[in-house]
Amino acid sequence: MEYRVVVRSGPRVDRLEAGSLDAAVELIEARGRALADGPKAAPVELRYKTFEPVQQVAHRIELSGPRGLRGGVDVRGDGSVEAWTGRLRRRLVEQEPGESPYAALRRTLEA
Repeated sequence: MEYRVVVRSGPRVDRLEAGSLDAAVELIEARGRALADGPKAAPVELRYKTFEPVQQVAHRIELSGPRGLRGGVDVRGDGSVEAWTGRLRRRLVEQEPGESPYAALRRTLEA
């Protein structure tokens, strides 16, 4: 049982492996926190619309595992983080009060 973690940050793609779900989520959390603390994105202005940093996905960390397990987190341009599950149709993971996006992802994937 091997879990793969793919970190997409702009044009850079890092592929990592973990032996267990716990190790994979810990890896996602460590990378996600480091990327969220990094430089923030500027607004992107197009001819008819402006995309604010909160609307931009600056970094995406994806997890894949056995039995089609898929999930991950998006680090937004303002440093906020959202957890999701799925592959083609991503579903936002709702956080419970006081829960981090990483804990919400772990709770959802373990169920």
